[in-house]
Amino acid sequence: MTGRVWVFGESIDTDAMYPGFAMKLDISEAAKHVFYQIRSGWTDLVEPGDIVIAGKNFGVGSSRPVAALFRHLGVAALIAEDFNSLFFRNAVNAGLPALTAPGVTDVFDDGDRGSFDITTGEYRNETTGATGHTAPLPPLILEILTSGGVLARLVEQGFLPIELRDVLRSGAIPVDSGSGA
Repeated sequence: MTGRVWVFGESIDTDAMYPGFAMKLDISEAAKHVFYQIRSGWTDLVEPGDIVIAGKNFGVGSSRPVAALFRHLGVAALIAEDFNSLFFRNAVNAGLPALTAPGVTDVFDDGDRGSFDITTGEYRNETTGATGHTAPLPPLILEILTSGGVLARLVEQGFLPIELRDVLRSGAIPVDSGSGA
């Protein structure tokens, strides 16, 4: 996947991503408040296909369902030096690619175009030409992402009603897009 990147710092907690008052709003309204405490107005600038990059311990804190907000905004992927494990799992469950890439914040600045191949771990700053490599996502996680999240995968496997397939697959990464996803 390739997109414009937004770079955030370390130890960004879920309260800063999804403030408590916004949890009472529907998804489209709540999404307008992502990162409002640390980067006011960001949701007015982010576009579908953009990629969020962050430092260490991204997603620390309570287990707020932030991935749904990122997906609503059209964020293509989350890349971080490392993730809080619960946050990482919530992102994957929601069908939002989350790739751990130590040192990635040294390679990108806000507004750069970045390319990330979650199947090989290769990434490139298309703006500067800098490259890097990290461990790719494991096959099971790639299957979950390709399905559109854990619930959509359960539909595919026959554990949930087929009528839910299209709703749960919305936002799934392409199976064979040629984009490295």
